[in-house]
Amino acid sequence: MLVLSRKLKEAIQIGDDIELTILAIEGDQVKVGIKAPRHVDIHRKEVFLAIQSENSEAAKTVSLDALKGFLQKPPKKD
Repeated sequence: MLVLSRKLKEAIQIGDDIELTILAIEGDQVKVGIKAPRHVDIHRKEVFLAIQSENSEAAKTVSLDALKGFLQKPPKKD
């Protein structure tokens, strides 16, 4: 893990298109602004882990037999 120190209003650049800026420091809380392209998903870690868990559970509940109907072509009408 890379650890960097930043002061208020200082930034960190990640690649060509992601910038993290320290917006406020209040006690033990730090507010970070993130500039990134719209196609980059940004989540708090706990939200990201919850999404991963829900996706994993959803994948377990889908059976291949249930998907067969979606993959078959409907009969042609005369």
